[in-house]
Amino acid sequence: MVDSSAAGDAIGSADLEELLALAVDVAREAGELARRRRSEGVSVAATKSTIADIVTEADREVEDLIRARLTAARPGDGFLGEEGGAEEGTTGITWVVDPIDGTVNYLYGIPHYAVSIAAVSGEPVATHWRQLVGVVFNPVTGELFHATRGGGAWLGDQRLHVGTPGDAGALVATGFGYDPATHEGDFARLRRVMPLARDIRRAGAASLDLAFVAAARLDGYFERGLHPWDHAAGGLLVLEAGGRLGGVPDGTPGGSPGREMTIAAGEPLFEHICAAVYQ
Repeated sequence: MVDSSAAGDAIGSADLEELLALAVDVAREAGELARRRRSEGVSVAATKSTIADIVTEADREVEDLIRARLTAARPGDGFLGEEGGAEEGTTGITWVVDPIDGTVNYLYGIPHYAVSIAAVSGEPVATHWRQLVGVVFNPVTGELFHATRGGGAWLGDQRLHVGTPGDAGALVATGFGYDPATHEGDFARLRRVMPLARDIRRAGAASLDLAFVAAARLDGYFERGLHPWDHAAGGLLVLEAGGRLGGVPDGTPGGSPGREMTIAAGEPLFEHICAAVYQ
């Protein structure tokens, strides 16, 4: 077994570009499949944490396509997908994939969903990984956000930079879990963040929320309950656009993003959101 951290450290710019090119090609193909299946009609295959937390047949089909394409190109890499679980590799690189982020939007025909693909070295958890490549693709709009470690975040040929809120306050996005038992805490945090905000957005796709922070379409974002595949690609976009990404998986404010909390913004908004969320 290759040492993961050593493998990540050994990757050069040419290798990153190769990983990025693969991720872009696969994301575009997967996004086209998702878009086509949506036009044909969507069926719910199963529920997950609650009856509102759904999986569509398209989620599974799109993830199968992504896994097959990545495995064919790089058979030794690991894989962590939302629908299919984890598969350990031998190269020290793992692909972290959300085949259709924003499944409820997808089900309802709201054109705000994305294919999210990231390559990481180290264990595929935010406290241990080293993000190498991230791609977030909305097949409806055709927008493809991408980043490589140390190479910046991009939308097409436009380099992205996080924004700075104006005097009217920050435009902040958030989300709410599917379990009604968690809503009271979510709303309490939202009330504490509201004094920082000119307005709040709840769009329903974490990867696109993070991409929009990187593109200065949003000033900040916070949400409880994210999985690694929700923020692996979008989180790298934020970091490479000059922003900060954090959370509290270990109980330490400003730590790595995770199930307890994920926060993304530029400075000093990041610190202000942290202070409000952790009151």
